[in-house]
Amino acid sequence: MRRTIYGAAVSLDAYIAGPNGEVDWLQWNDEVAEISKETWKRVDTVLLGRKTYEVAVRSGMRAYPGVRNIVFSRTLRPNSAMNVTIVSEDAVEFVHKLKQEPGADICVIGGGELARSLMDAGLIDEIGVNVQPVVLGSGIPLLPEGRRDNLELIESRVLTGGGVYLLYRVVREKT
Repeated sequence: MRRTIYGAAVSLDAYIAGPNGEVDWLQWNDEVAEISKETWKRVDTVLLGRKTYEVAVRSGMRAYPGVRNIVFSRTLRPNSAMNVTIVSEDAVEFVHKLKQEPGADICVIGGGELARSLMDAGLIDEIGVNVQPVVLGSGIPLLPEGRRDNLELIESRVLTGGGVYLLYRVVREKT
């Protein structure tokens, strides 16, 4: 079965964006680019919520190249210029089916609300966070309130500029 990875850059106080969606605090460097490159080697599908997609569009990015781009939205309408698939059905049901299909890993980018719904459904297998050396005080949380999940550290790296990359596996209770 395909793995689903939730990836995001976060402030030390676990926000993925400021109160108004601002991401001007994010640091990008060669190390972060290398981590991203390693992740993209194992991914063939990217999932985004509408809000995250709209932030990407405002920054000039329409789609991630070389992978299938899926945006969950009940308000956006398909447009061939977008190079994305708009899905208006329930994200949990859609991702559950998607994980059963053949293919490489699936990456959820940004979007705390989408990630939380997938976490609550047991559909997130790994969480990769690039912790930035900043405290925002408020904003959009990495994962909105929800249930508790145990994690196992797979990898950690100290990054130039004071950031830390952490990759965790979600620990499932054996039934």
